[in-house]
Amino acid sequence: MDSPLLIDTRFAQITDANWRDLFALAKKVALTQKKNDLFNGQKINTSEQRPALHTALRNISETPVMVEDVDVMPNIAEVWRQMDQASNQLLGVTDIIHIGIGGSDFGPRLVCDALRLSNTSEKPSIRVHFLSNVDSADLANILEKVKPLSTRLILVSKAFTTVETLQNASAVINWLIAKGIKSAQISKMIYAVTANPKLAKQFGVMEKNIFPFWDWVGGRFSVWSAVGLPIALQFGFKTYQDFLAGAHAMDQHFLKSEDQHNQALQLGLALYFHQKQHGVKSQAIIPYAQSLQLFPNWLQQLEMESNGKTAGLDGQPVPFSAPVIFGIPGTNAQHSFFQMLHQGPEIIPVDFIAVRESMSNIENHRSHHEQLLANCLAQSQAFAIGQGHTTDLNHYYPGKRPNNIIWLPRLDAFHLGALMALYEHRTFCLGLLYGINSFDQPGVELGKKLAVPIQSALSDPQSDLSHLNPVTADRIMWLKNTPSSS
Repeated sequence: MDSPLLIDTRFAQITDANWRDLFALAKKVALTQKKNDLFNGQKINTSEQRPALHTALRNISETPVMVEDVDVMPNIAEVWRQMDQASNQLLGVTDIIHIGIGGSDFGPRLVCDALRLSNTSEKPSIRVHFLSNVDSADLANILEKVKPLSTRLILVSKAFTTVETLQNASAVINWLIAKGIKSAQISKMIYAVTANPKLAKQFGVMEKNIFPFWDWVGGRFSVWSAVGLPIALQFGFKTYQDFLAGAHAMDQHFLKSEDQHNQALQLGLALYFHQKQHGVKSQAIIPYAQSLQLFPNWLQQLEMESNGKTAGLDGQPVPFSAPVIFGIPGTNAQHSFFQMLHQGPEIIPVDFIAVRESMSNIENHRSHHEQLLANCLAQSQAFAIGQGHTTDLNHYYPGKRPNNIIWLPRLDAFHLGALMALYEHRTFCLGLLYGINSFDQPGVELGKKLAVPIQSALSDPQSDLSHLNPVTADRIMWLKNTPSSS
C-alpha cells in the first residue's frame, strides 16, 4: 500500500543484516495482530480496558468499526455533520478562543499554525487564539486582541473537569460579562467538546453547541475528533476533511503494507535499534519548515506521554522506554544545538522533516527554499559521513550519527494529516517493542493531586501547613511572607 510521504533511511546507520533482525523482532512482538487489534476496536489499552480508536475518527470510508457489537461510525459521521454546520455559521465572527490543555491544545494548535500559509480557498478571515496555560499572562495576551461581541469560545475537556481549562473558561466569561455581554448571549457564544455533556450543560453550554467524543479517544490522539473544530472553523470543513483523508491514507499504508515497506515501523525500529545498541536517550526532530515549528512540541507529548513508562505490560520494570524528544526548525537549529549533535560524545538520532515545494509565494521564494533544502541535505550528510583524516580533534567530525529524512511533497492539510498519523503509528510500534501500554498516562496524576492542598494553603492565610512536605511548606511560607512588588 503506497504512502503519501517518502521516507529515506539510508543514513540510519543500520546494516541490511540489522534490518533483517529488526523485522524478525516485529514478527516476534506480533505486530500484524496488534495492528488489527488497534483498528478493530480491541481493548488494547489494557490498564483502562478500552480500545484506542483514533483511527476510526478519520475513517472517511465509513467502513464499520465495531466496539462491543456497536458500529461507532454513524456517531462519528454525525459529529462531522455538526462540525460542517458550525463552520457555516460564522457570519460576523472575528475571533475564536480555543481553551484546552495538553492533547486538547497541541494538535489543533499545530495544525492551525502549520496551515496559515496554505492555499485553501475556503479560509475565512477568522483569528483563532489558543489558551492553555493557567498563567494569567497567557489570557491577558489574548484578551488584548479579541473583539468581545464577535468572539466565540471552544472549551475542550474530555471529562469537563480539567482545572486549568475551567479556570481559563470562567475568566474569559467574566471578561465578557464585564464588557456588557448578557449571560443569555454568552451561552450562545460557547462550544464545548467533551465526553461528559452533562457537566458541559451544567456549565452553561447549550446542548446544540456540545460536540461529543468518546472515552476510547486518548487526549494526545484527539485532534481527529471534534477537538479539531478550530481547524474547520478557521479553514473550512473541506480542509478539515483533507486533513482526515491524509491521516486515513497513512492508516491504510500502516495497516496493509508489508513490514519491509512500512514507514512507521521502519522509523520505530530504527530508533529502538539505536536505543538498545548505543544507549540513546534522546532524539531530535528537526522540521526544515518554519510552518512546522510546533511539530516537535506536539510529538513530545505523543511520544513521551505514551511511552515514558516504568512498567511493562507484565508489571515488571522495563530497561528503557521513550527517549526525550526535542527540536526546533532548521536552519535555526543549526545555530543552536547542532554543535553538540555533530561533535558531542553522545549519539542523538535525528529525524529531518522537509517539504519539496516552497511554502510561500514571496519574491525569490525559490532561492530561499533551495537554500533551506541544501542545508537540510548537507546536515544529513554531515551527521552520517562526518569528516575525518585530521590530527586536530577540535575539527574532527566523527559522523555515524543516525538520521532519516521524511519528505512531504507539499505542506497542505492532506500531507500534514499523513505526517501526524505516521508518528502516531511509530509511537504504537515503539510501545510494542518496549512491551508497554502506550495508551494510558498514570504518571501525570500525582502532581495534580498534590496541587490541590497546596493551592488551598496558598489561598488561605491561616492554613495549617503541618500536613505538607516540610520543604513545600517552607516555600509556601516564603511566598506568603514576601512582600509583593505590585
